[in-house]
Amino acid sequence: MKPIIGINLDITQGPPQEARVQAFYYEAVQKAGGIPLLVPPMPDEDLAATLKRLDGLLFIGGLDYCPSLYGEELTEETKSKLNVEIAHASRQDFDFRLIRKALENNALPVLGICAGEQLLNIELGGTLITDIPHSHPDSPVLHSSKNGWKDGFKKHTVILEKNSLLESIYNAARFEVPTSHHQAVDKLGAGLKVAAHAEDGIIEAVELEGHAFVVGVQWHPERDFEGNRALFESFITHCKTPIANSR
Repeated sequence: MKPIIGINLDITQGPPQEARVQAFYYEAVQKAGGIPLLVPPMPDEDLAATLKRLDGLLFIGGLDYCPSLYGEELTEETKSKLNVEIAHASRQDFDFRLIRKALENNALPVLGICAGEQLLNIELGGTLITDIPHSHPDSPVLHSSKNGWKDGFKKHTVILEKNSLLESIYNAARFEVPTSHHQAVDKLGAGLKVAAHAEDGIIEAVELEGHAFVVGVQWHPERDFEGNRALFESFITHCKTPIANSR
C-alpha cells in the first residue's frame, strides 16, 4: 500500500486568501511512490487526527519565517536592507504547530525543502543567516538570483558530509543542485547535524539524530526529480516501514 504524505501549503494574502502548493512537490511524491495529501492550516484537534492518518510529512519552500522567531530584531529598515519577505501569519503559525507535533513521533519521516529545512532548524532552537548576500558579500556561490525564484532557479555544487544519511542516499561526494534561497541555517538546532554544505561553507542540508528520517535540504530537489530521485525514493521507503506507521 502506498504511504500517504502530508504536504503543507503556502498562504497568500488575497483577496481572496488562497492556500496553494507548486505542483513540483506533489508530483515528486507521486513519482517516488507516495500519495500526496495537501494539509491546510487547521485547529490542533483536527491536526492530531490528521497526523494519525499520515505516513510522512514534506515541508515546502516559501517566503521567510520572521527573524523574531530566532531572536533577530526586524525593523522596516532591516527588512528592506536584507530583502526579507515574511510568510503569511497563518502559514507561520500552522507550520510551527505542524513540525512540533511531527517531531513528537520520532518514527514519522520528515523531509524539509528550503524553508522547510529552516523551519526545522528554528523549531529546534537554531538560528538562520537572515540574508546571505549581506552576511557573505564575497561568496563566489550564487545561492539565488537577485530576485530569488522570480528570476528562475540557479545551480551550484553541494558537498555531502562523510557518513551522513544523505551521502548513503546519493552515493556521491558532491553534485549540482537547483537553488533559490537568500537565507540558510546558521546555528544548528538541538540534535541536528550538518549533512551537506556549499563551497563557501554555507550549510545546505541537516539531519536530526535519533530519528530514522528527518532531513532538511536547502536546495530544491523537486525542481530536478531525476537528479534527486534517490532522495525522494528513500523518503518514501522510510514512510512505508512498520515503525513509521506505529502511531
